[in-house]
Amino acid sequence: MTEAVFRETAAEPRTQAVPLSHLSLELGHLYMEDFEAGPGHLRRHFERVRPWAEAARATAAAATGGRRPRISTCFLIDDYFTRFSAPAEVVPMLLQEAERAGLVVDYLARESGCAVAGKVPVAEAVAGRIVEEPPPGSYGLRPPATQTGWLANGERGPVARAPQAMKKAAAWQPPKETAARRHSVFLDVELWDDGPDGHRTWSCPFLAAVWQLARLGLLRNEGEAVLVPQPHTASGFPDDWDELPPLLRLNPRADPFAAYRTCSVLPSRFLPVEHAVRVILDQIEVDPGALAQTAERSARENAAVPDSVADRVSYVFYAGQ
Repeated sequence: MTEAVFRETAAEPRTQAVPLSHLSLELGHLYMEDFEAGPGHLRRHFERVRPWAEAARATAAAATGGRRPRISTCFLIDDYFTRFSAPAEVVPMLLQEAERAGLVVDYLARESGCAVAGKVPVAEAVAGRIVEEPPPGSYGLRPPATQTGWLANGERGPVARAPQAMKKAAAWQPPKETAARRHSVFLDVELWDDGPDGHRTWSCPFLAAVWQLARLGLLRNEGEAVLVPQPHTASGFPDDWDELPPLLRLNPRADPFAAYRTCSVLPSRFLPVEHAVRVILDQIEVDPGALAQTAERSARENAAVPDSVADRVSYVFYAGQ
């Protein structure tokens, strides 16, 4: 006799796979004031981006050992902190100036989609996966990030307290970075703030961390992929940002949006934000199914991928605004 084993389908964990390129190359992440400055400002941005984008492509090609690298480009527009103009006006100007510089934007994303995509509370889900690194020798006196909305890469300096009568005040102690190399570079990152009406506003660094997870193909909601590119089939663009998909595929021949690695070419003013992004990524428990899929597929392609998610992210910061 043979024994039959029955399992409920719902009990089988399933992680949706996503297609992966070798490199996701970000050509910009600009704010309202950048677009208000006009086409000339965008033109100068893309002119500065182009040589670094070409260098990133060459590096990716060298890493594939002679095979054609799959490289997709993307651009992130901030429609989360400030709503401005309309896609019908902004997007054509953006694409035209990129084309003038010899660049093609394959995918266009809205930053608000990193907060909520459709009905999926993306940022809230990622916040629920924060696993703080306890500083050596700590005793859990610091409230968790889920309560405070602040995440650090080490131990904060102690708060000075009024000494009791006949006692000396405690000596000041500096903050300490957990993984310091002799000297600390301590960073305390604000993840969100809550308004008086209870509305939560996610910080730029936190949304940028979500954006990196999306580009690495590591975002899942109950096993389903999040921020899936939607094809652009209309002749133009809508007048309202909410009518534009969170992630739009502009180039029908583009390589996959998500990739084993990412590279972002950004103005130098973004450096503090992206330092904070690394601190956040180092303390996110990424979906294990998505990680396993990436590891398996990269191994089949002999495409080395670091174990650390933060180490899969790279940048070029050009001088100026």
